[in-house]
Amino acid sequence: MAIRGAIVDLDGTVYRGDTPLVGAREGLELLHDTGHEVCFVSNNPAKSPTEFAARLIEMDVPVDAEAVVSAASVTASTLERTHSDATLFVIGSPGLRSVLTAAGFRLTDDPAACDVLVVSYDRGFEYDDMTDGLRAIEAGAAFVGTDPDRTIPTGDGRAVPGSGAIIDAIAGIVDRDPDWIAGKPAARMAETALDRLDSPPEECLVIGDRLDTDIAMGERHGMETVLVLTGVTDRETLAASDITPDHVIDGLGDIGSVLDTIDDN
Repeated sequence: MAIRGAIVDLDGTVYRGDTPLVGAREGLELLHDTGHEVCFVSNNPAKSPTEFAARLIEMDVPVDAEAVVSAASVTASTLERTHSDATLFVIGSPGLRSVLTAAGFRLTDDPAACDVLVVSYDRGFEYDDMTDGLRAIEAGAAFVGTDPDRTIPTGDGRAVPGSGAIIDAIAGIVDRDPDWIAGKPAARMAETALDRLDSPPEECLVIGDRLDTDIAMGERHGMETVLVLTGVTDRETLAASDITPDHVIDGLGDIGSVLDTIDDN
């Protein structure tokens, strides 16, 4: 069956930090020129789709916010279905708080007064936040996370702790796993992206740099997977992993070789 959609990761695939990756814009242009609809996805929970779109436009990648799915936006849309009238206590960034507030949720500073504890990336995470998480769960709150990324890349190539590390810390304290996590490889993220593309999974590529999120999401949901080596995964890590992408390329600029292979099949 012909591939007509592409779910494309952002950090480590299209750019690193504030710098576009070499060949990425040309790879995206090739996808567009060959008739592929593109949906950008990110586990970064600190920005809205509108902010991601603005960043891409600054990098000379024209895109509408409707073509971007973020961990923050999927967290908000899932909460709208599962806890539509909830009061939230958020351990997370100002950007995540803005997305949840814009979606109509009430945020509280009292962990004992919330219906849902939302845990995410927060550079100011500290001991008192762990205590607040414990108090929220003791009071009967639901427990959700934005994304499972234990580390995230920085502009200089070094990793720093991400949402997953903070979610794991809270989970260890309250002795329970989150009720759900919104970001890749979760079904919520895959289903949202496929809905934006209006494509069945067998007609879509997933292109990204992380085996445990991007490639795992594609595998779980029956999509063709493409690993790029411009992010957190190198060939040594790939060789040791039990997650096997369908295609491996040096960067998004080499996506033409994948399209040629698919066409030949």
